[in-house]
Formats: sequence, C-alpha cells, structure tokens
Amino acid sequence: MDATMAFTSGSPTPTRFYSSALLSLRTPKSLSVYGPWRWRGRGRPLLALRHRSQAQAAAAAAGAAEASHHDVVVVGAGIVGLAIARHLLLHTSLSVAIADAAVPCSGATGAGQGYIWMSHRTPGTDTWELALRSKQLWEELATEVDGQGGGGAREKLGWMRTGSLLVGRSSEELGTLDERTKALSQAGIHAEFLSASSLHALEPALSVGKDGGAMFLPQDCQIDAFQAVSLIEKTNNSYSSEGRYREFYNDPAMSLIRSDVTGKVEAVQTSRNILYGRKAFVIASGAWTRSLLHSFVEPALTLDIPVKPRKGHLLVLEKFDKVKLNHALMEVGYVDHQITKSNSTHIASESSEDELGALSVSMTATLDTKGNLVLGSSREFKGFSREVDRSVVQCIWERAGEFFPAMKNVSFDIDQNTQIRIGHRPYMPDGKPVIDFIPNLSNILIATGHEGSGLTLALGTAEMVTDMILGNPGKVSYSPFSIKRRFSV
Repeated sequence: MDATMAFTSGSPTPTRFYSSALLSLRTPKSLSVYGPWRWRGRGRPLLALRHRSQAQAAAAAAGAAEASHHDVVVVGAGIVGLAIARHLLLHTSLSVAIADAAVPCSGATGAGQGYIWMSHRTPGTDTWELALRSKQLWEELATEVDGQGGGGAREKLGWMRTGSLLVGRSSEELGTLDERTKALSQAGIHAEFLSASSLHALEPALSVGKDGGAMFLPQDCQIDAFQAVSLIEKTNNSYSSEGRYREFYNDPAMSLIRSDVTGKVEAVQTSRNILYGRKAFVIASGAWTRSLLHSFVEPALTLDIPVKPRKGHLLVLEKFDKVKLNHALMEVGYVDHQITKSNSTHIASESSEDELGALSVSMTATLDTKGNLVLGSSREFKGFSREVDRSVVQCIWERAGEFFPAMKNVSFDIDQNTQIRIGHRPYMPDGKPVIDFIPNLSNILIATGHEGSGLTLALGTAEMVTDMILGNPGKVSYSPFSIKRRFSV
C-alpha cells in the first residue's frame, strides 16, 4: 500500500496519508498532521508550580489522581529520556518513572536517520568528549547484544557499521575535508582522505566532479531508532516486576508540586497521576522543554533556556533501485549546522535566524534496514508546525540529484512509494545540550538541546545524568553543558 507517513513530535502515532493511486480524485495540495497533543507548546497552557495543598484541592475537584512514589521521575520518553531511565535502572538501585504526552518515537527520535557518527564532529569542541563517550557506549551495547544471539545487534538495534563519507565538490571543500581528516586522525579516529577517483571506486553512483573528494570514517555506524527504542523499553520494563519502573504514556505533565513545609519540589502532576520523586526529577522533553519550564516554575524565576523547535523533513524512498549506496553519505555543508552559533558565554533568548525562518537543505543519504533510501535533510524555524511542505521535499530531492545523476532521469511523485518524516529538533543557539540542575530548584535536572544528535549523544547523556544525580564525578566534564553563565537566572 503506497502512503506518505509523517512523524511528528506531537502525534502519539504516525498519521498516514494515502497516495494518489488510492485517492486519485482527492490528492491534497498539502499534508497536515493532527494529533490529540497539538496544543502542546503553543495552545492550551500547562499549570504552574503548585504547593501540595493546592494540588490536593485541584485533584479532589477533578477526581482523585493516582499517586505513586519513585526515586527519579523522568519527563519525556524520547531516546534521551528512555536512555536516562535505562542507565539508572542498570547502574543504580533507584526506581524510575517516565511520563510523556505521547509515546516513544512519536517525536524527533522517530524522525531521524540514525547516525552514530563522528565524521561531522570537531575534536576539541565542547561536545566532542560527550560524543566520543556516547559512541563508545553504543559500541559496547551492540557488542553485548551480538553476544546474546537471536539476530544480534542488526536485528535488535538496526545496528549497521556502514562507515560514513563526508563529501565535497569544490577545491575549497576538499581543503576543509583534508584538514578535518588530519584533525580526526590526530584525535585517534580512523579517518581517510579520498580523492575523486578513490571515492568513485567506493560509491560509483555518486558524482562530485574532478575537484571533489571525501573523508571516510569506516567505523561510523547507524541504528534504527524504533528498534533501539524497543530494545531499551524491553530492558526498562524488565525492572517493572521488581517495582522499580513504571511508564505513563499519553499522560502529559501538567505541573510540579512543591512541599508546603520545605518548599522543595516533591512530585510531578500529570493529567491523570501524581508522580512523587524522592531523589530527582529529570526534564528531557526536547523542543518542548522551554514551554514546560515556563509553565512549571514561578514567574519570579528568570531562568530562560532558549531551546526551540527546528523543523526537519526527511524523504524515504521505498525500494528505490535507481541509486545503490555502499556507505552512508553527508555533504560537508551539513557540518555548518553543527557549528556553534555564538561564542558568547551568555545566550540571547531569540535568534535572527529564527525570525527569518530561513530554510537550509544539505544532502544526506542512507539506507535503512529494509533497504529504503533515506534522503535529507532540511532545517528551518517554523515553530511547532507539523505540516508537510512539498516544496521542501522537492528541494531535498533536487539536492540529492546534484550528487546522484541517475536521479535526474527519474520522475519524482511525492505521493508514490514515499514516506515523509517530520521532527522538531531541540535547537540551542550555541549548539550545545543543556545537562544540569536548575539553580534554586536543586532536585530538578534539565537534559535537552541535543538538536539532531539525540541518538548519538543519548547514552553519554544518560551516564552523565546518572552521575549528577548520585553526586559522582563525571567521566565527561559537566561544565560545557551547565546552566550557570549561559542563561539568565
């Protein structure tokens, strides 16, 4: 059955739009995605932080909410939130609850290409050590799963050691690639510089011209987000029988509850439950973190973490046989998306790029575990819009055609044998996640702002959050991801 599928951060399940082969008389001019949580982030307001007596009165008026007690409560069931829960369960004796307005993989996690790459990262930058550590943890997990048999990491994680090719088409880009190859090699990463002819031998379908070339990282990998999340959920749920783990999906967080006596936050109230946390609360709600914090904390607290949604489209071509890929590809221009936008220690709440709503499209190309060709990627600031923009999808197709000449001879129909994935990356103006406790709310920890690197950085972030909660020194420095000196507090 031909269909276009849109994955968004707001709908609990993917919404299908059937192709013109089935709806030839009613082909829509645009594809819009709707879901029960559409209000999240810009419509129906969440409740403010309240004292226990206020929460009890509200619960009594609305009907008794079920109360449960845990050591740690995680808000947000994307890959970062789920990985945090997993690490706490595996490496501590703490109990964990996780709550989300939707379900896993209904947001940015399910809309990505599954990179576990180092090729677009720069040694010595603030996120380098976290990325290196996180990739190591993914490698260890894949090895562990392979040792269990039953299809191994390929079946259970969608793990594929495809290697990555960062490609350029001009002499200037070739110089950049040469410099990056040397820098990564000096940092201990296996990186090779390829001339145009060497690249053609690896990827005959790819054309970069006589001035082009690539950097090749043979150890870079991919995972399938849905399979990885399924494995993590299976691990987490194995602790349910011990009373250490509970999930609360399709149950949005509404407010924090503060003790009448101590003033300390002691619970999260969701639409149907009150989740008490003895040790810590972790807000890992991606692009919605800013609006949640504005709703959770008092107006007197001036903390403003300027994470915002950066919308992206991916084009999935089902059983597309016109282009054969041997490795995962990315044009060097994609790296510009990863460059820090500000060298200042203090970040403004808005950016001029946000006001302009500028669209950028860079070629990325991968094969998923089913053999489908996945093309990307776009970046733009459109708030929490979930509408499929056909012009953006067309740009992705045309950009890919500049690298794969065979595509120029193919008639492209968005409604035939395609899926469109849409996600809202949690963008930070300085290009770094926020992983830290909130000043003056010492048991509330934020883990957000990973933008397009949520999958790559998830396991390292989970380890870091666990160490922070336990008061342990980190294996990676906490300071680049702290709140202090970055935001108004």
